[in-house]
Amino acid sequence: MDNIILKDALGGLLIVTSIFDALKYSIQARKIQKEKTAKSMSRRFINFALINDFVKFGYGIVISDWFIISSAILALICMIDLWYQIYWWYPYRMRGCSNFKRPNIFLYTWNSITPNKIRKHL
Repeated sequence: MDNIILKDALGGLLIVTSIFDALKYSIQARKIQKEKTAKSMSRRFINFALINDFVKFGYGIVISDWFIISSAILALICMIDLWYQIYWWYPYRMRGCSNFKRPNIFLYTWNSITPNKIRKHL
């Protein structure tokens, strides 16, 4: 009985701290929108954070822990929004040209994962 109460209390605390964790990604996304550039944001950072929360979500499903699942979903929603804002406002080399086309999402993602020496400059 005491373990269930402790588990629920710590799970509730996990949800509260996850709200703050998700809030930092939302704040960063709004900052990118306001400045209209994602120059200061690391694409590799957001990729690793997304992988971390996808793994956390999968782990929560495997052990059937709704606290972990809900905290991962909350973080993923805000991180995917940040990822999209970075994609939209990434400082592409050819931005401002009349024939500028944003690269497709798969090329952009692959390019953000690969090291600088072998990546294609967008």
